Amino acid sequence: MATTERSSPTSRSRVEHNGINVIAEDERRGRPRDLWWPWCAANISVLAISYGSFLLGFGISFWQALVAGVVGTVLSFLLVGLVSLAGKRGSAPTMVLSRAAFGVRGNALPSAVSYLLLVGWETVLVALATLATATVFGRLGWSDGTATKVVAFVVVAAVIIVAGCLGFDAIMRLQSWLTVALAVLTVGYVALSASHIDWSSVGSLPSGSTTALLGALVLAATALGLGWVNAGADYSRYLPRSVSSRAVVGWTTLGASLAPVVLVVDGLLLAGSDEKLAAAVGADPIGALTSVLPTWYLVPFAFVAVFGLVAGAVLDIYSSGLTLLTLGLRVARWKAALVDGLLMVAGTVWIVFFATDVIGPFQGFLITLGVPITAWCGVFVADLALRRRPYAQADLYDSAGRYGAFGPSALASMVAATVVGWGLVVNTNSSALAWQGFLLDPLGLGPKLEGPWTYANLGVLAALVIGFVGHWAFGRGRVADQERVHS
Repeated sequence: MATTERSSPTSRSRVEHNGINVIAEDERRGRPRDLWWPWCAANISVLAISYGSFLLGFGISFWQALVAGVVGTVLSFLLVGLVSLAGKRGSAPTMVLSRAAFGVRGNALPSAVSYLLLVGWETVLVALATLATATVFGRLGWSDGTATKVVAFVVVAAVIIVAGCLGFDAIMRLQSWLTVALAVLTVGYVALSASHIDWSSVGSLPSGSTTALLGALVLAATALGLGWVNAGADYSRYLPRSVSSRAVVGWTTLGASLAPVVLVVDGLLLAGSDEKLAAAVGADPIGALTSVLPTWYLVPFAFVAVFGLVAGAVLDIYSSGLTLLTLGLRVARWKAALVDGLLMVAGTVWIVFFATDVIGPFQGFLITLGVPITAWCGVFVADLALRRRPYAQADLYDSAGRYGAFGPSALASMVAATVVGWGLVVNTNSSALAWQGFLLDPLGLGPKLEGPWTYANLGVLAALVIGFVGHWAFGRGRVADQERVHS
């Protein structure tokens, strides 16, 4: 059984020694409300203000964008809450628990997708934090050149890598501190930017089509909650199994969604009031937000901008390290986090110092990997709903156990959902991704790039539904057989 490593309750080491093993009964502690801290800190990011501008970019009214932003955010984080429930039930990382549906070996497919998504997110967050520091320094009249970017990059990367290597307890403490500090300073930003809101301009924004509204909703879900579904159980696995399941789902959903909802609304109001600001956000999602601030608040804003991104990257690097272990790397958990940190450093160096365009490739990355991870989420939530008994711990690590080497229904559902999903999204961010959207025209929803459904990104919703329904319909018998063995 691949438990990789395990700490004793009396260990004095500050480094978490648990890897992808099931957390021992005597190490489970805490309450569901503790989940508020990591998820709230990771999502108090001023980047969410820019998402408000992106939603209006679909050509919809303020009220339509408000509905799309709130519904997309809350429902996507509800999925994170449901995945967190599996962590309470199984006391193991997310992608280990995924083996129950996909099989111990077959689970390599969703784990690989998850790993790429997590490492990609942490790299982009570090890059944005570095660039945001330089932007603020420039507005203050200080140096915003290469030296500033190098120092900012080293500090940000060091905090993230050290936290990821130290592990769960250090991350929970760091996130609790960041939640308080970021919340106070973010309220300051919202208050200071309020004078720039032009209510008449916001109210006069014309309404858009239903397809545009749906596209905005999918963007909010993909950019926010759906980027976290593959990490949900990683932060609930230490909870005692006796705690309330509703509380686990509720505190995760509330903690993760409250700040983004407030910030998206603020972004809608600011972008709806000023077309120039909305256009600037498209080119510089964080730096453009400094234009509505007095000079004296730029340093607090820099803290909010940088450490809001750091808080998200910290969760990413911890989960990516666990996922790398799930894929079969046989090293200590902290070493896996260090490997991810090195990849993050290399990727950030390329983005900050060599790449000419960040936002376009990032959006293409989000769309391309967002479809299969959403398909996986549909399968995982269906599998969780089908199970009535606890996970068989030892069999999560043994391909000869009851979960088997491969889960045919889960794998087939994820692949089918991904293919259909890619066929219903349009990705213009790279010529290499132009093949996506190949189903729009045959289904009468095209022509691609010109049809009314072009940018609705129906594929994300389709992937979620097909993944869920496919496994619910064809995986029931397999789950029932597994649970008969367990009884």
